[in-house]
Amino acid sequence: MLTKSRLVFLGLVMPLLAQAWDYEGHRMVNQAALASLPANFPAFARAPANAERIAFLAGEPDRWRNVPDLPLKQSGGSWSDHFCDLEYLTEAGLDLATLTSFRYDFLLQYAAGRAAHPDKFPPIDPAKNADHTREWPGFAPWAITEYFGRLRSGFSYLKVFQELGTREETANAEANLAYLMGVMGHYVGDCAQPLHTTKHHNGWVGPNPHGYTTWPGLHSWVDGGFAAKAGITFATIAGRVAPAAPIPLAARADGRDPMFVAVLDYLIAQHKLVEPLYQLEKAGRLGHGEQPITAEARALIEGQLLKGGAMLGSIWLTAWTQIAPDTYLRASLLKRGAAAARPAAEAPRKKTK
Repeated sequence: MLTKSRLVFLGLVMPLLAQAWDYEGHRMVNQAALASLPANFPAFARAPANAERIAFLAGEPDRWRNVPDLPLKQSGGSWSDHFCDLEYLTEAGLDLATLTSFRYDFLLQYAAGRAAHPDKFPPIDPAKNADHTREWPGFAPWAITEYFGRLRSGFSYLKVFQELGTREETANAEANLAYLMGVMGHYVGDCAQPLHTTKHHNGWVGPNPHGYTTWPGLHSWVDGGFAAKAGITFATIAGRVAPAAPIPLAARADGRDPMFVAVLDYLIAQHKLVEPLYQLEKAGRLGHGEQPITAEARALIEGQLLKGGAMLGSIWLTAWTQIAPDTYLRASLLKRGAAAARPAAEAPRKKTK
């Protein structure tokens, strides 16, 4: 649990208390991840300006969606990297236990599976598909894994610049890492919300034997409405932030990337809460409208925010503790240093008469 030093640090990462699981909820996830880091994590992340920047960047990918540019809307960062509807993967004939770590290999496999099982997928209304995203199930686990690779690269070259670079180069490397940490937090936080892992993301679709709600406002209620009504802030969950733990990255016999597998397991675990969430709503215990705020619903929402922070902090910590040496950059900086240290060639002597 939190040490006294971590509790002091919380004052730096929570200048704006969260009011809902929209931008504010994403801030909470990033703040919880920052608070979970060990004392020997690189100090730049704890500097007040960087801590605030990392928290602020939790909302960046959602801001990209607020423009009319359709190519941006289709791109992974703006839309489809925010979720992964796991049911669609199995309905396309793919096995989650063997799912490829490579995004573009997956695109080919999923497209073939969707074409082979047209009865499993609802028809797409072109009028609602201007950005051409309805064909896809979402790419969140690939996006998070790719950000992990970028983060490992960033920590790797930070180490080299700290040893051989200039003060400005080190500062730029730290700024790059703050950006990557903050933006990646959005996607990890998204996947802590169970409705980001299911085709039932905005009301139950298809056969509905249990009579779950088809209310299209369910998603936005879970994202923001509940936390606002319940008064959930970072202050209310800070005392339950647990220390981050590195994720094992041992090579796998099946060749799949171990971080991808860990991230996919994280999504699968959150997906198991989809039906309990719908059951709470059906029982009138999810707080919307005249429903009361219940301890059960509060525990679920707060628990998911904490899970998101725990996963994010663990990914950050893993990227730092398991960096790959940037031998190319190191060799380049050594060569630069050697050249700078060589004395200038003597100027040719003037001829004397």
